[in-house]
Amino acid sequence: MSIQATLERPVTVSAAVHRRSSFPRSLSGKVALVAGGAGAIGAATSRMLASAGAIVVVTHLATERDTAAAKALIADLGEGHGAYVADVVDTASLIELRSEIQSRYGRLDILINAAGFTKPVPHADLDALTDELIDRMLQVNWRGQFATIRTFAPMLKASGDGLVVSISSIAAFTGIGSSIAYCAAKAGVDVMTKSLARSLAPEIRVLAVSPGVVDTEFVPGRGLDFNDKVKASTPLQRIGEAEDIAAAITACATMLTFSTGHIIQVDGGRAL
Repeated sequence: MSIQATLERPVTVSAAVHRRSSFPRSLSGKVALVAGGAGAIGAATSRMLASAGAIVVVTHLATERDTAAAKALIADLGEGHGAYVADVVDTASLIELRSEIQSRYGRLDILINAAGFTKPVPHADLDALTDELIDRMLQVNWRGQFATIRTFAPMLKASGDGLVVSISSIAAFTGIGSSIAYCAAKAGVDVMTKSLARSLAPEIRVLAVSPGVVDTEFVPGRGLDFNDKVKASTPLQRIGEAEDIAAAITACATMLTFSTGHIIQVDGGRAL
């Protein structure tokens, strides 16, 4: 082939280069389920995913407070998004939700495990960490996340570009958290993330986001004095906000598209 002929050939950009130049990826046409969407991190994540183009479905408990929060969130997001009652410890409710999403939207591309529970128990007070509390902690924070992934894995696989992001905590590896059981549950989330990343690939990517202290009402009884103490001992000199965690979760969907099985710390350097 002559040099002239070579020069006259149309120049094409490889698919790999095209993928790199398209970041951040638009989520237009994607459907995202945020389990625990009535909470601070879940709500912030829902707003960011919607801003990136996703249709967002949130779950909430049937309490008056959670119902009101979920309705307000969906009203703020606008038409097309939805809120449903479901409990991660009740697999039957998750299966019913799966049928609702399949019927209404016909697909699911992203699952965010933001549902959680904790109760502060001093680590040295072994008697205060009762069997019932241990069971509840593991039931919501580990079994519930696994059950949600198990329920929606078929839809995520059908997407061909599925993503799971679970909320973990730096308590999983520091051993410092609201209770020993909470630390253990989050360590379980980290292990689950790695195991499922291998077993669900390549159709589904599985990641976890690991916050430090976040300025929400998630941990009962924590006040401004606690926040100030943590701020002073954190390299970036502030505590996290729900939007910090939401941004990391959204990045998993829009930027970190060649990552799976990893735990992403968002803690301002607190674990250093």
